[in-house]
Parts: sequence; structure tokens; C-alpha cells
Amino acid sequence: MRDLALAPPAVSPLTGGLADSLFETAARSPTLPMLARRTGPESTVWHEVTAVEFRDEVADLAKGLIACGISPGDRVAILAHTRYEWTVFSYALWTVGAEVVPIYPTSSRDQVEWILRDAGCVAVVVEDEQSVMTVGSVCASLPSLRHVWQLDAGVMDTLVARGEFLPFATVDSMRRIVLPDSTAVVAYTSGTSGRAMGCALSHRGLASPCDTLLEGWGHTVAPPGEQGAVLAFLPFSHVYGLMIQSLCVRGGLLMAHEPAMTGEALASALRSFRPTYFYAVPSVLEKLYKTFLRTAQKAGRGALFERAAETARDFAAALERQRLGRGPGPGFDLRLQHALYERTVYRRLRSALGGRVRRATSGGSPLSRELSLFFEGIGVYVHDGYGLTETSGGLTMQPLGREKSGTVGQPLPGMEIRVADDGEILVRGPSLFQGYVGDEAATREVLRGGWLATGDIGHLDDENYLAITGRKKDIIITSGGKSVAPAALEQRLRMHPLVHQAVVVGDNRPCVGALITLDPEFLTHWRAGLTLQGDAPAREAREENALREEVARAVAAANSAVSRSESIRVFRVLPDPFDVANGLLTPSMKLRRDEIVRTYAFEIDAMYEARSHRRPPAPPADPAGWEDSDNVFFR
Repeated sequence: MRDLALAPPAVSPLTGGLADSLFETAARSPTLPMLARRTGPESTVWHEVTAVEFRDEVADLAKGLIACGISPGDRVAILAHTRYEWTVFSYALWTVGAEVVPIYPTSSRDQVEWILRDAGCVAVVVEDEQSVMTVGSVCASLPSLRHVWQLDAGVMDTLVARGEFLPFATVDSMRRIVLPDSTAVVAYTSGTSGRAMGCALSHRGLASPCDTLLEGWGHTVAPPGEQGAVLAFLPFSHVYGLMIQSLCVRGGLLMAHEPAMTGEALASALRSFRPTYFYAVPSVLEKLYKTFLRTAQKAGRGALFERAAETARDFAAALERQRLGRGPGPGFDLRLQHALYERTVYRRLRSALGGRVRRATSGGSPLSRELSLFFEGIGVYVHDGYGLTETSGGLTMQPLGREKSGTVGQPLPGMEIRVADDGEILVRGPSLFQGYVGDEAATREVLRGGWLATGDIGHLDDENYLAITGRKKDIIITSGGKSVAPAALEQRLRMHPLVHQAVVVGDNRPCVGALITLDPEFLTHWRAGLTLQGDAPAREAREENALREEVARAVAAANSAVSRSESIRVFRVLPDPFDVANGLLTPSMKLRRDEIVRTYAFEIDAMYEARSHRRPPAPPADPAGWEDSDNVFFR
């Protein structure tokens, strides 16, 4: 196996809890803007909250929590979207030494009950009356639960009023006794199979990657002399979102909140808040690219956009070869083309992010090299990072000036990575979790001699960049014995604008297959662009054939990056997307593969059966007989 570790950074060791950085910033720079909130629900005007105002809100709320009996070590759940109050509540809880238990606002009644009971929560913060009813319906099975606080009913003002009699010194003394190794968060894993497990994360563990990133990369968040600004929109109930919150507060960055995950809401917030740095998951970046393409096509400039996108990727690839010492960089003609598209295309694309973003971070799952090169080429370099709930967030980052698209970079200083003989990634370092709450056996299973077995498969290249190829449990083994990692194929399929989601299947089958869902917005746009003749039935048949051919082209494009034995030979387009509501996505938007395979078992069987009827089945040891992609649609 190969190891990789970088020297520890020169950062000050944590001596207290996460709330300390807020109180220290307020004392050092009281007028520094730290949070921004809208002046009204639909407003595009943002009001800045200074460090001292933020500190005072946290302290006043903390007094109310103390008056309600919240003590160090108590667990309090927050069941809410990403919003201003989430940040104030979490820092108030950390100030008094309590532990935050994030819950996705889209969680089902059973999931809410399980987390509240498993964590032994004494209180839960919810958003609205519906959430109150959800918690109320399971209260009988939650003997530890004493408080249900509703944000939209003005609970923050109520709690502040309840703690008015307490002096500031009481809050400050409680904050000062919080130790770095005290538990700050019990974050429940997404649970792609089985029950979600609570990962206990310490104050030190959550602060460590943030401080390392700020030390080495903090100066890239904004131009020299400007304060960095970040729009938080991913769920704080995921460790990625929590990490962004901590980065902003610890680094003195201005943070705004956008609770709605719709394209319209996010676009409006980006245009009005104008962040200097953007963070997202690959699906958001894929959606942005498809929106750019669809908008250009609607304006009759689709061909122009596609030429500009190709130039952007070529330009970025040439820059990459130059910074890695493998080439001279973009030639004169390429630079000329790029400069032309900068004036006519690229700056307009950047305006969709507010116009000030020059760098971004992608996390949650690997970002495709093609998409990374596209964004770099239009002037927004995307750092593709890697981390887990069990590592309190980020493990890797792209080294500045030596960035390599298609990888997740190198380990953060102080973190160690080892790739086992079977390809599994093992890690250790200061940000590892404290264990799964109430499950020592599961903790021992993943922590082996101080190394965390991540369950991810990957490899280190000759320059020690880490590439992630998939999850160990997701590897497909066909009946011919071929092992296939589905993530890369799925990633390439999603690059086609019509493809919304893709799940590669094929365990114990003679070849690899795929279940595909279509992007509804792009499908409507694509249909509007068809010019079909004949009566309604004839036009419908021709549209079906055209759609079938377009999806087949997406499959062929994905297959071009793999060997023939790894390529998709059969596929089926499904009528409905995988989502959280139907139980086929986790709240962090990851595929529940086992559940998808169970749900669509009939369709998968039919997909392979239809292929078998078209030609004699190939011998199990010779999948090469399945040569052409099938185009079976499910209606």
C-alpha cells in the first residue's frame, strides 16, 4: 500500500470550543460584518450583522438556554433549513457546552423519531407548525425530550426574554470551560443502507480542517483587501455545510443564508448577495452547466456556447499542463479564441454566480474532469475536495499553483492517507470522529489501529494526487467476473443535458446496464425544438425515436471512456426521478443504490430479458457478445 502525508501547518492549537472564535473576533474587530440577512422574505437587500451584534445575539440566546435548563453535554437537535437562526442557535448551544444534533428538514417521521431517541435529545428546534406536529406525533417514545422550540413562532425572542435576568459573565464562564475534545456535534450519516448512525465530532475535529484551509487557502477566498463573502445554501445538517459555517465564522468571512434549494431562489440570492467564493456539490455544478446550455439554445446561440465551452476546456487543459510542467501552455490561437469568448460568453456566465466569484469548491462526490475544466476555462477554478462525516469534513485540497482536475488533490497538512491493496482509502489525523454514538462494534469495525476505513475506492498517482473511483460496496461484478466501478460511468452520463440521474447496474448479469432519468426542464426545451411532421400519433412515435437516439448517444459518449467489457450495453429510461420523497435518495442527495435496485427489480429484469430476446445470450464468460446499447424505455 502507498502512504501520503504532508507536514502539519503552522496553525495555533485549539484551546477551547467552536464558540470562542466568535467571541474573540467580536473583541478584536467588533464592527466586522460577519452575517448578512435579508430585510424581508422576498427582498434582494441584505442587512449586515457585525461581529459584536452576532456575539450579543448568541450570548442572549445562550442565557435563555441556561434558564431552560440546558447544560453542558445535553443534546439539542436542529430540524431546519439553512437559515440565519440555525447559525445563531448552534453557536449559542456551543457556548453553553451543549451538543448539536442536525436533522435534515426533509426527514421522515420515522427518521426524526430514530435520531431524537438514539441521540437522547433533551430539546429540538423546528421551523414551522408541520415540524411541530411531526415531533409531537413521536413524543411518547422520547422520554428525554423536554422542549420543542419553533423558530417561526418567535421562540428566539421568547428564550432571550426568559434569560434576561442572567449576567453575561454566566455565559462567558460556561463558554470558557468547554474543552477542545468535548463533543460539539452528533451528525447522523445519510444511511444509504440500514439505520443512520450518529458520528460524534469534537470541537477540535471540526475546527482542525477549517483552520488548515484558512491558513493555506484563505487568501484565495477574495481579492487582496476585500472581505470574503460566502452564500450558504447546502444543508447545515450535512457535515459539508457545517464545515462551511465554521470556515466563515473562524475566518471572518461574511456569510449569508439561502434556505430554498430551487434554481430560481439560488440564482436570485447569488445575484443580489454577490459572493466572492462559491461552494457546491457536483449536481449543482452540473445543473448550472445545463442551464447555461439551455439558455444559450433558447436564444439561438447554442452552437456558440458549445464552441465556447470546448475552447474553455482546451484552454484550462493547456494551463494545467503548463502548471504541472508538462507543456508550454495555451498557444497564440487558443489564447485569441479564449479572449474573444471572454468578452462575449464567459463573463456573462460568471454573472450568474454574482459576478465576483473566481474560485469555488466542490464536495460530497467526485466532480468530473470535463466539468472542472469547463469552469476553470470560464474563469472559476473549482477545487474538488474529499471528506466524510467521520472526518469532520475535508481531508484533501488542491495545492495552489499545482491544481489537477479529475483528482481531489492532496491530503490536508496533518492528515495521512493510505491506499490498501484492495484500493480502499484509509485515513488518520486530528479531525477523525470520536465514534458512533452507542455503537462500539461499528466504531471498531471502521477504526483500525487509528486508521479510518473510509469504504471509498481510489488511487494515488505518481505525483501523489488522490482520485476517487467509487464506493467499495458499490463495485459491480458481472457474471463474466468483470469488476466495474459505476461512479465514472454515471458521472459521464449526467454530462449529457437530457440526463438527470443515472444508476449503473449489472451484478451477476452478463453485461453492464443503466437506469436513467431525464432532466424535466431540458426535456421540455428539447421537445420544443423538434420539428416533426404528420398527425399526432406519428409525431409522438417520431419524438419517441428521436429521444431514444439522443439517450443512446449519451450512453455511447459515456462508453467512450471505458473498455468494451465495462461499457453500458442495456439501458432503460424511467418515468420518475429518484428523490428523497420516494426513498431513493438520501437527504444529502446520494443514491440509495440497494433501494433503487429493489424498487426497479422488475424493470431491470425486463431490460436484460428484452436484450436476450433480440439475440442468443452470450456465454457468461464472454460479455463481448453484448455489443450494442439497448434502448428500452419504460412507460
